Amino acid sequence: MTEVGTITLTDNVTGKTLTLPLLEGSTGPRVVDIRKLYAATGYFTYDPGFTSTAACDSAITYIDGDEGVLLHRGYAIADLADNCDFLEVCHLLLNGELPNAEEKVDFARTITYHTMVHEQLARFYSGFRRDAHPMAIMCGVVGALSSFYHDSTDIFDPVQRKIAAHRLIAKMPTMAAMAYKYTAGQPFMYPRNDLSYAENFLYMTFGTPCEPYKVNPILSKAMEKIFILHADHEQNASTSTVRLAGSSHANPFACIASGIAALWGPAHGGANEAVLKMLEEIGSVERIPEFIARAKDKNDSFRLMGFGHRVYKNYDPRAKIMRETCYEVLGTLGIKDEPHLAIAMELEKIALSDPYFVEKKLYPNVDFYSGIILKAMGFPTSMFTVLFAVARTVGWISQWKEMIEDPAQKIGRPRQLFTGHPARDFVPLDKR
Repeated sequence: MTEVGTITLTDNVTGKTLTLPLLEGSTGPRVVDIRKLYAATGYFTYDPGFTSTAACDSAITYIDGDEGVLLHRGYAIADLADNCDFLEVCHLLLNGELPNAEEKVDFARTITYHTMVHEQLARFYSGFRRDAHPMAIMCGVVGALSSFYHDSTDIFDPVQRKIAAHRLIAKMPTMAAMAYKYTAGQPFMYPRNDLSYAENFLYMTFGTPCEPYKVNPILSKAMEKIFILHADHEQNASTSTVRLAGSSHANPFACIASGIAALWGPAHGGANEAVLKMLEEIGSVERIPEFIARAKDKNDSFRLMGFGHRVYKNYDPRAKIMRETCYEVLGTLGIKDEPHLAIAMELEKIALSDPYFVEKKLYPNVDFYSGIILKAMGFPTSMFTVLFAVARTVGWISQWKEMIEDPAQKIGRPRQLFTGHPARDFVPLDKR
């Protein structure tokens, strides 16, 4: 970042002025450096949700919501989704550059041979109820990794940081598939080193010991796309949680577990699950006009899930890719008369043509299409957020690594605007 000027603030109460540096990154809005604001004025800033506050500088992901731009290390998400597999994108996020041919082979081999989990970790699953939500299981088992891998918890050792990153990326699909198998009452399937990352996940999730499982190449390709499109998304709620947890120098496994907990919320990673619940509520194509009218009514609490995005005020750049993948998957599986999918397709048609949605730029987003794809592939809705966590792990660990290696970072300590009682005298019990 570069100082490109200053901004002067005037305190209209005292008449004093304060000059603050104006910083500029490689792209995006300029930033007012307020690090000395409190020391100079005794004032804090007030920004609920941190919607106008940069808590860090980062070189990993850039989003321009107004223009519908998403870049990873400078590369457009569409280029990565069309030309790379997921592990290439993992290498890019972690190391800053796409791998060459030799690096790609080495990285894929490293991840592949880290996919197995300690056999004792498998016993952790039996401690959960059979009907436990898979995200509850993931919070527990990912945090428990720190009790198995003491050789990669020294966050100040770059070699151990690297090993921890590789372990998390490799083992997350294994643990996610085990969470599914446990709730389904099926035996765990061990990873296979002859399969790709996405193929392995589908095999461990849907394969059984009873018969050979053949991975459908269209479905594994779709899984790769879903993983790539969810790999990182700048400073969102779960990523910021990982950074905040990491700022206390917690071990990386605990930090990723905290990210999973934040992702679980329906306002974040649970959005595609919410899409399916909305489709269930609508029930039939004939009832769509009723719900469209409710969505337009400011006094009605009903919301169309999967339309619009807090960040993107234009079309979500991931949605176009996911839309193409959606139709490819539905065509491959021959799904035409599934009620929820019929509702979804009609909603999409309306949203892309209805003046109300077009004017407000309420386009279908990535969650809308990913929910449809995952349902068509056979995933229960409870697994949707788990798949999000599998994909986002590389983004979390890349952001965590960047934060640990940044000498300017400090332990997170947000301020508050206190609105409670000021100091008051204590009243004894017999006088209250």
